[in-house]
Amino acid sequence: MPLTVGTAGHVDHGKTALVEALTGTNTDRLPEEQARGISIELGYAPLDLPSGRRLSVIDVPGHERFVRTMVAGATGIDLFLLVVDAGEGPRAQTYEHLEILRLLGVERGVVALTKIDAVEPERVPDVSELVPGAEVVRVSAVTGEGLDELRAALDRAAVDRVHPDGPARLYVDRVFSLPGAGTVATGTLWSGQIAAGDRLDALPAGFEVRVRSVQVHDASVERAEAGQRVAVAITPERRRAVRRGDALVSPGAFSVGFRLDVALDGDVPDGARVQVCHGTRAVPARVVRIGHDKAQLRLGEALVAARGDRVVLRRETTIGGGLVLDPAPPRHAEEARVGSASVQEPARRQDLDRRGLDVSHLEQAGPWVFSAAWLDELRERVHALVEAHPGAAAAALVGDVPWAGDVVPLLGLEQTGGRFYLEGRTPAVFVRDDVRLGDGSTISLKDYERAKALLVEECEREGTITLARFRDLLGSSRRPAQLLVERFDVDRVTLRVGDARRLRRGV
Repeated sequence: MPLTVGTAGHVDHGKTALVEALTGTNTDRLPEEQARGISIELGYAPLDLPSGRRLSVIDVPGHERFVRTMVAGATGIDLFLLVVDAGEGPRAQTYEHLEILRLLGVERGVVALTKIDAVEPERVPDVSELVPGAEVVRVSAVTGEGLDELRAALDRAAVDRVHPDGPARLYVDRVFSLPGAGTVATGTLWSGQIAAGDRLDALPAGFEVRVRSVQVHDASVERAEAGQRVAVAITPERRRAVRRGDALVSPGAFSVGFRLDVALDGDVPDGARVQVCHGTRAVPARVVRIGHDKAQLRLGEALVAARGDRVVLRRETTIGGGLVLDPAPPRHAEEARVGSASVQEPARRQDLDRRGLDVSHLEQAGPWVFSAAWLDELRERVHALVEAHPGAAAAALVGDVPWAGDVVPLLGLEQTGGRFYLEGRTPAVFVRDDVRLGDGSTISLKDYERAKALLVEECEREGTITLARFRDLLGSSRRPAQLLVERFDVDRVTLRVGDARRLRRGV
């Protein structure tokens, strides 16, 4: 059964040196890592155990600046190798890494007490209670003392784990090019299998890749299985680029969403702005509490998740986590209480004053008073509209309502010459009433929506649509039809499958 072990522990406690002593591989491959003497990116190596089993090792950075990278490496591992310097004992990142492992549900592992060759025996700390139930092995990467005992302890901890069967899912943690192989993406295969010739969706970008070859620890294999460290040589469609954080998945098997319903683990306040770490991706989000121990995470960027996945929530440090209950939930209603009243839409200040309600903590503009929760939701929708869809008319931001002019400044927008700009952005990003296509030309928002409606109707009826069929529906030449379907791909309306397109889930 393939298994992956991930290192954990404070910076300079000897994780990389220990991995090299165990495997013969120096996982610090970058010149900057070698010059600075610290790990910056994830490193990988195979580890052979006394039983004949081979583990995949992921070596993670220990510095506090690279905790997000540590989470990306720890996500999907089966057991841990916690490294503690015998001269220093547990430090800040020791405890944060342990908390991350707990939130990710990684329960089995071994504690390595390193650098014992440099510490007097009576000064070696007792770390037996650091991880209850985990073996503690004293070891030196310099002299080799304890290495055999550590391999044996890892062998005992490496209990078979049943990995999810079904569709393939690999979160990309590294992308590079090799002569003769082209684009190579690496990651831990969470579920399913990947073989040469397979076609996979690259999400959330939404394009197809063809797998040319598969390797596990530099050895070519016919098929990679869940739980293995995998490198896949791929051919992306139409020169699209796979990036770290993308998911390579079986076509149509996973949804792309901007919301997650989770069972919360930790005291995460309602409305908190957090980084949601999932797979090899970290995206901004706002926490909307639902009852005592559940929340909806409103994501600033799309994630590819499944029920039962775990996420880590961070601000400056790790503040909690969650178990995914629904990877594509509807938006849950929010209410902001003012006294005994529920303010879900703007109200005139004098009306609330007349009712004797306290409005001091609400946001105000002109004669209007705005619920903070309601305004937050509106702000999210407006910013998402401007970011992902330079196409909505300015009036569509807040609708044709009497308070529109007063609310615009509260949305983080700037108004210049009748156009609304996202605060702090260059004037190239503005709300407009046309849609820009790939060749720099534009189409009116009305025509864009009309073309989109034709495409959606055809896909719902036939399942897919070809470029030729879309051209006929539009009554246009091939070029404008092609520019439009490519724009629909970018806007996550469609996903290309071979020579056809299908609708994305949720459209």
